[in-house]
Amino acid sequence: MLATVLITVVALIHLYILVLEMFLWNTKTGHKAFNLRPDFARDTRVLAANQGLYNGFLAAGLLWSLWLGEKGVQVSIFFLACVLIAGVFGAVTASRKILYVQAMPALAALLALLI
Repeated sequence: MLATVLITVVALIHLYILVLEMFLWNTKTGHKAFNLRPDFARDTRVLAANQGLYNGFLAAGLLWSLWLGEKGVQVSIFFLACVLIAGVFGAVTASRKILYVQAMPALAALLALLI
């Protein structure tokens, strides 16, 4: 039960990131969430939308794993590992905040799933 809740939380985080990157990047909300200058946000909006789409795929994979039930455990492990790796990479290359927002929830869900 705990693993299901945590996987759902990770999926919702990634759906929220999708919305921020695809639709709100070039707004005050997006600027504040990612600490962006308006000119930078305007110039990078297409790249951000691409990133948002990938986050949506991660969320879709996690939700699919839940829909599969017991048969979806391996799918959950795969997508949680992807989120964890992406979160660590993002923390090293972009912002330490990503470690806490993305990687740690994925790690918690992965541990709950494996225990």
